[in-house]
Amino acid sequence: MALQPWRKGKVIRIENYTHNTKRFWIQIPELDRFDFAPGQFVTLDLPIHEKSNKRWRSYSISSWPDGTNVFELLIVLAQGGLGTSYLFNEVKVGTEISLRGAQGVFILPSMIKKDIFLICTGTGIAPFRSMVNYIHLHNLPIKNIHLIYGCRKKEDLLYYNELKELEEKLPGFYYHPTLSREHWEGRFGYVHPIYLEICKDRQEAAFFLCGWKHMVDEAVKHITEMGYDKKEIHLELYG
Repeated sequence: MALQPWRKGKVIRIENYTHNTKRFWIQIPELDRFDFAPGQFVTLDLPIHEKSNKRWRSYSISSWPDGTNVFELLIVLAQGGLGTSYLFNEVKVGTEISLRGAQGVFILPSMIKKDIFLICTGTGIAPFRSMVNYIHLHNLPIKNIHLIYGCRKKEDLLYYNELKELEEKLPGFYYHPTLSREHWEGRFGYVHPIYLEICKDRQEAAFFLCGWKHMVDEAVKHITEMGYDKKEIHLELYG
């Protein structure tokens, strides 16, 4: 995949979302439209260090291609993180940011002929939100897609209402949010028992994992122990 050039992006909207996340909408004025595949990421060059490679931070695009030159990022504040501290404390509407992208191969196949499991925690939901909305808006044929999403508490759930509504609109799409630190009207516990139960009959499936390394490593272990080939597992690590 060809390396994309650096461009100037302009922050046109910021929303305080949860207690530790923000949504940023960025426009690329030099382009009429910003094309990307759902699941891809952009790299930001932030003024936080003299060395360029220590300034770069990559974030999955949480919106979907809509024919405009605007995209959305969902970012969680990392304690002590230079990049997110700058974005949360210094960036305002009108701020210009150098960026490169879209890049990455964490994307769905063009033909979805098997069950797809999108397994994530925290802001790892960003690329999956892009994928399922794109599928719905373009009426793409699917078999079954299970979005399994883990958080600690209900206040941490991201895009909850949107995804619940999408589950009603998109046949074959199933949304499985689960909380590990708070009992509520939905599932309680970690993400792993959910896909283990759904896959008990070992149907044909592909797995997309996005989140912190510990969750991803544990999921890979469980999925391969069920007998699935590693080539059916696609990863996007955070941190």
